[in-house]
Amino acid sequence: MEHKTIRSALFVPGDRPERFAKALASGADVVIVDLEDAVEESQKIQAREHLLAFLDNTPEARVWVRVNMASHVEHDNDLQACRHSGVEGIFLPKAESRAQVQHAVDTGKSVIPIIESALGLAALPAMAKTSGVLLLTYGRLDLGLDLGLIEGSQGAERMLDHVRYELLLHSRLADLAMPLESVVPSIDNAAGLEQAARAAADMGFAGLLCIHPKQVAVVHAALRPSEADLDWAERVIAACDGRGAFRLDGAMIDAPVIARAHRLLALRD
Repeated sequence: MEHKTIRSALFVPGDRPERFAKALASGADVVIVDLEDAVEESQKIQAREHLLAFLDNTPEARVWVRVNMASHVEHDNDLQACRHSGVEGIFLPKAESRAQVQHAVDTGKSVIPIIESALGLAALPAMAKTSGVLLLTYGRLDLGLDLGLIEGSQGAERMLDHVRYELLLHSRLADLAMPLESVVPSIDNAAGLEQAARAAADMGFAGLLCIHPKQVAVVHAALRPSEADLDWAERVIAACDGRGAFRLDGAMIDAPVIARAHRLLALRD
């Protein structure tokens, strides 16, 4: 099944409604109004009210929402708010069971589980196969804390590579869209962000979670195929004309190669 490629998913704090429109104008493929980690406990209800007021006053806006985790007292109220027509889908933090995912799916919206614990990793196969899940991602900081990893260390990256493999494997087995890499916490490290985006693409990920609007352009530029790759892809698609297999530039072109050409063209700005 073909899925829309999401290169960038930008978080915006739910208690900063003056930033909602700016986030939507950033060029991000998805904007996530964050009701969870970015919002203090005392502001949870007000943040949700800000979201609903913005959507009521901006009927053309379409956002995703990171709700509070399943055990949080505001979780069900957040899910109820997500039934608003302006909400496209739900990011479910600290997802740890198929039942939690199904409860979010019951809103009628697409759901993206965020893997942030060992329990979440263990339940990943069942969650990935829950109807209504669009794709998978993970939270490197919370997951690293749960697993006892030292953030930024080579050892932590080796362990996180196992997580990335699991996300990619179960995305493919469940016929989901390509997964999203976790955030790069340093806002001003454009070179590091570019490197992370290219590494994510090399590993089969579609893009990254972003925490600042200026990260979006860096991610898109890093993920954009070269002009040579785009030219090759265009010639492959032009030449296939419904044929199952053919030769181009002395190389055999068949279904997997044609699929790669389509993916490259989908990443063109």
